[in-house]
Formats: sequence, structure tokens, C-alpha cells
Amino acid sequence: RSVLSSVFDEVIEVGVLDSADSVHLALMQRPELGVTFTKLHCWTLTHYSKCVFMDADTLVLCNVDELFDREEFSAAPDSGWPDCFNSGVFVFQPSLKTYNLLLQFAAEHGSFDGGDQGLLNSFFSSWATADIGKHLPFLYNLSSSSVYTYVPAFNHFGRDAKVVHFLGATKPWNYKYNLQTKRVMQDGTTSGSSHQLSFLALWWNIYSVSILPLLEKLQKMEESESEECKHAFNGVEVTLKRVSPYVDSSLQKPELPEQTSEGNPTACSHEELAFKARLVHEVEPRDSNVRPSEPDRPTEQPALQPALQETSEMNEIAHFVSELSIHFKPAKPTPEDERRKWEEGRMDYMGKDAFEHIKKKLDAFLH
Repeated sequence: RSVLSSVFDEVIEVGVLDSADSVHLALMQRPELGVTFTKLHCWTLTHYSKCVFMDADTLVLCNVDELFDREEFSAAPDSGWPDCFNSGVFVFQPSLKTYNLLLQFAAEHGSFDGGDQGLLNSFFSSWATADIGKHLPFLYNLSSSSVYTYVPAFNHFGRDAKVVHFLGATKPWNYKYNLQTKRVMQDGTTSGSSHQLSFLALWWNIYSVSILPLLEKLQKMEESESEECKHAFNGVEVTLKRVSPYVDSSLQKPELPEQTSEGNPTACSHEELAFKARLVHEVEPRDSNVRPSEPDRPTEQPALQPALQETSEMNEIAHFVSELSIHFKPAKPTPEDERRKWEEGRMDYMGKDAFEHIKKKLDAFLH
């Protein structure tokens, strides 16, 4: 939150709203989507005349200020059902009246999918037919997975993409990223089209260049503001470090390196995106009576690519970090989960269910 406050003009914390609609959420096998009702809080931002909502799993590729020329409720079609809009990106006008009406509608009618998208599509039910001006081009909410299903269209229009949306349960931060090779992987092997992998690589490049230095700087400031206190327990003296929260306006957001292509975020070839990644992050402990056990040190320090050497912060990080991962990957699905996905037409076309992998299994079975 401290880093967010150093980058954005306003950071507002809201409570969690939950649809508690387990029946419909079970149909989609996505029970975690219930808390997406929390985005309804955005209608309470009445000190703004117009806003653009964006899900946390979207990636903005260029300036999109023209969205503020649109009216409520403007959104892009959903790739799964184009007569419905996708609620990952939309233009709206804050209003307590609308907020209360949405809560009332949710209580009376619920959501046909258990999440915010079903609720909003039912509430703004005239979106599909009333005003074509409220239909945002798909380029403002480009599903990264849809690139695979209609490659010719992406090849023709993709260079003008403005916002990429990483739909599905696996998010960019569930992958791992190698700072040296700038490659993304999952489960030890790459998955997805080269276009999707390039979007993932761009997401991680932004994180490593613009976000990680801020986190490192904040950590250093917290350490400089920390104070140590000593306690004795049964004759054993223990030194504890008390860290006070610190927010500093001097945190500056590093500038992104220049993109080599115009509007097209393809940074790596398909062959370049195969590699192994793991987290290696070492922090030198301070002198104290009690020390945590130190992890095994690497035999040699990694060197970063020139793009990451543009800031002094990243030069310091090079001594501590070679590869990044934010979260553990999702739990491995059971055979029953896999069978249900196939029955419901929700195969992982770009990953393990890709034709090339199915063909390998068939070849191994036949031969």
C-alpha cells in the first residue's frame, strides 16, 4: 500500500462484498469469483464525475484517455458470449443511487453466473441493443486466450491492442519469471501461444523494472527506520528488530525502457520462452544475538540484461535476485476436475490440452 500511495494520487481501501451464490459459482468451478462483487464499491467514488474500472489482471499497452469520452455503461463484448459485456474494463459514472440500486438488484435477483459480470449484465440489460456507442472495441479488453482461437484476426488487428486481459484462473503472477533471460514459464514448461507469452513477458518486465525497485527502496527505508530491542528469556538474550511502517513521498516510479516495436508488445520468440525459473532472494542479516538460518548461496552472481541495468536500483537487485515468482501455482486439478472441464468445453487449449500435447500422448499409446 505504501508503494501504491507513492505512485497513485489516491488509494482507497474498501471492504469485501461476497455474492455468497455458491450454486452458480459451482457451475463455473470458480467459487473465488464471489468476492468480485467488491467492485460495486466503485460507484461510491462520487468525488469523480466519470471513471474507468479495470480488473487487476489487465495490462494497459498505451494511453487510453479517450475512454473518458464514453458514457455509462460502456464495455467491450465478452469473448465467450458476445451479447454480454466483459466486466474487466468499463466506463461508469459514480452515483450512490446506482450503487444502492445495484445492491438491491443483487439481493432480489442475484447473478446468473454468481459473480459481478452476471449481475452487471442483468442490471445494464440494454447494453447489447440500445446504443452501439457503448460497445467498446474488443481491443480495449483483449482476452489473451482468445488470440489462440482466432489467430488471423489477431495478426490483422493485434498491433492496435490497447488493453490485454488475462482471463482465467491462472494469472501473470502465478507464473515464474527469469530476470536474466526475461522468460516466463509454468509447471517447468512454457504454455500458450507466442503472443500470449509475449504479453506475460511484458507484464513481468514492467514488474521487475518499475515495481521491484520501489519495493526494494521501501524495504531499505523501513530498515533504516527500524530499532532494536533486547529481551532475556531464561538467561538467553534475544535481539528483536522492531520495524515501524514508513511511507515516503520520495519514492519515485522508474521509467519503463523504450519499447522496440510500435504498439506491438511481442518481445520474445516462441523458442526464447522455454526455460527454468525459481526464486533466489538473499538479504544480508544484521548483527544480532539470534540469526535466522541462511539459504544456500549460488555459486556465482547472475548478470542482468542491459534493459534492467538502466536504473541503479536494479543494479542492486542483481546481487540478490536472479529469478522471480510471486505466488505458488494453483493446486493441481484432480482427474475428476479434468474430466468435468472437457465435458463443459473448458479445455486448456493453449496449455496441456493443446493439440501437440494430445498428439504426443496418442503417439506414445499407439507405439
